Amino acid sequence: MSTEQKPERKRNRLIGFDYSTPGAYFITVCTDKRRNLLCQLVGGGDLDAPEMRLTETGKIVERYILSASKMPGIIVDKFVIMPNHLHIIAFAERGVEGAAPYNSQIPRFVGALKRLCHKEAGEPFFQRSYHDRVIRNEKEYRKIWQYIDTNPIKWKEDCFYNEE
Repeated sequence: MSTEQKPERKRNRLIGFDYSTPGAYFITVCTDKRRNLLCQLVGGGDLDAPEMRLTETGKIVERYILSASKMPGIIVDKFVIMPNHLHIIAFAERGVEGAAPYNSQIPRFVGALKRLCHKEAGEPFFQRSYHDRVIRNEKEYRKIWQYIDTNPIKWKEDCFYNEE
């Protein structure tokens, strides 16, 4: 048996925040090994903005994000699908009654999104984890909205960019 220790995982929860209360979240989900599976960006020359062309896998993801309105307690306000990741601004309207303070609709939403997409695609393609950030105020909300809006234009400068 190996005595090698696993690397310590980075804490991804805001200390002291009650995740069962309603709130806005910025969610990022990446594909496994950051493979460019979701769309291709074409254009983006001097006279045109880049256009996202969703792959079949990307169309599956889009369909399930758009159907999130059927999930009680979640409102998807804005999203963008990039070649190897997606960003979502979602509002959790309420937590699970009687749940621990770290329990919210967001993990349920992201888990359901991944499961449904993987099932329809016939294979898992998202990373196991995801990143979420509590949007703390209107200024931060506007900044994240703008980031999502301009993400395709700035794809080659994005930290997730690869020329796969």
